[in-house]
Formats: sequence, structure tokens, C-alpha cells
Amino acid sequence: MPLPKAELHLHIEGTLEPELAFALAARNDVPLPYADTEELRRAYLFDDLQSFLDLYYGLMAVLRTEDDFAELADAYLARAAAQGVRHAEIFFDPQAHTARGVPLDTVIDGLSRALNASQERHGVSTRLILCFLRDQSAESALATLEAAKPHLHRITAVGLDSAEVGHPPAKFREVYEMAAALGLRRVAHAGEEGPPEYIRQALDILGVERIDHGLRCVEDPELVARLVRDRVPLTLCPLSNVRLRAIDVLEAHPLPRMMEAGLLCTVNSDDPAYFGGYVDDTFHAVREALGLSEERLRELARNSFEAAFLDDDEALRQRYLAEVAAYEFA
Repeated sequence: MPLPKAELHLHIEGTLEPELAFALAARNDVPLPYADTEELRRAYLFDDLQSFLDLYYGLMAVLRTEDDFAELADAYLARAAAQGVRHAEIFFDPQAHTARGVPLDTVIDGLSRALNASQERHGVSTRLILCFLRDQSAESALATLEAAKPHLHRITAVGLDSAEVGHPPAKFREVYEMAAALGLRRVAHAGEEGPPEYIRQALDILGVERIDHGLRCVEDPELVARLVRDRVPLTLCPLSNVRLRAIDVLEAHPLPRMMEAGLLCTVNSDDPAYFGGYVDDTFHAVREALGLSEERLRELARNSFEAAFLDDDEALRQRYLAEVAAYEFA
């Protein structure tokens, strides 16, 4: 039985395994430029974030119908449950689908069908986070949030993802102000490939409550002190950092010293179909590569529930934290 945990940094499109991609391609009559699943898996070798994104967005072409999105999300939730996930906060990229002619209603209705059944089917509570593509215009982000208004009862938060360099958080001030006015929680990718200044902008201009990645905060001791003082969660993704060459090898990841500094770190899988493992695989990998103690692993699990958007159900949060406290490592 894996350590109970929450997953807070998970792109649902990044859970598209090659087998499902080929099945959906056949169902929807979408040609793929790969002979089989093995050839597609061999394409999952990346030089940087952009080389990953090129494949990631290209493969989304197989996602067409409400059933496709429901099947994608249910497959992730089944895997997540087997990996000890008790609560999942799931990102999705509406602009990547509407740009292909897939209606926003189709995306959200399909994902929601799986998420609504998740507690009963998999024992996993869920939240949905609508992400804006930062390499698209601020106007496109505003139009996306406007279009999502009929679905706000299904959406907990907004986020910001995709190509980071050259697209500072400040670009999205207006849409984040609108999201705040609508009562949505706010997170943003910052400090993955972008500089520490992007983390400051996400906090000061966008008003985010969590930083997704935040890896490069370690370059700025003053910023680290602020993140520690304000208990700002960081949703780190170590396997992703290695696959996208932000870190050369997992053994060099700064996670241990980040935790020693008092940062509220969590460990997540990001895009697990592409980056070599789901979240418990990631826990095992960092334990082995970084020599994390059982107490450090328990701290990461505890942090994940403390950082989760469970303010509307504190009893559930406390139940999950009790499971972490009672867990016995094999």
C-alpha cells in the first residue's frame, strides 16, 4: 500500500499513454505519424520544454469527444489511486482544444463526468484547474475565462502553463484579477525555465496561492526566505525537471536542501505518460536518488494535503492527514 498523498501538479493531457492515444486515433480516424506504440514511446525524449510541448500538443489531436476526455481522466484516476493518491487537483488546457475546433463544453463535460464519479469509483477526491496557455495572448485567456463562466461550479482554480521563457506572469494580470473576482483560486507555473523574477510576479501581480514548479527560487535567497515565511507551496516535479533538462540528473535535484530551508515542497508527476512515472514512482525515485528519509517522505505527503484546495472540506483534509500520520513504511 503506497503512502497516501495528494497530487497537485498534473496535466490531464499529459496522462495520454501511447496505447490510449492509438485507440482514440483509431476511434476518431486521426492519423498518427508513428508506426506503433513503441515508436511513439521512443519519441518521448526531449531536449527542453519546447521539444516536449511540440509532441504534447500534436498528440492531443486524438482527443475529440466527451467520451475521449472522460476516458482519459478515468484512466489517470485509476492509476493515481493505485499509486496512493487520495486527492487530485487536475490541470486542463482549454485553448489547446478549442483551437482544434473541440468545444469547451465537450472538454469540461467529459472531464467532469470522470471526476464526479472518482470518489465512488477510485476513492480519490478531485478538483479541476483551468489553465491559460502563456504563449497565447492575454486576450485569448480572457475569452477562455469568459467562455468558462457557465462551468464555474465545476472549476476550483485557474493556472498558467506552457512555454515559460519570454512570457512573464505580468502579461496575465487582467485575467487573474477577473478570476479572483469570480472567487477562483489562483496558481501559476513559474521558475521552471523562467527566472526567479517570474515567481515574484506570480505572487505580487497574479496573487497566486501556490507556485507550480518554483525550482529556480533557490537562486534567490531573499525569495526563498519569503516563500518560507509565507508558507507558499511549491508543486515540484523532479522527473519532469530531469526529462526536460532543467536538472542534469535526479541526484542533483535541490529538493533536500529546499526542504531543509523550510520550503513547503510537494512532489508531483506533471505529465507522467511523457516523463517516466506517476506520482508514487516519483516518490520512489527521489527516495533512492536523494536519500530521503521516511520522515521526509511523510513530510512531502503531509505538505500535499496541507497545500490542497480543501478549504471547503476541512474534515476530509484532516482525514487524509491522519492517514499519512498512521502510515507504516514497509
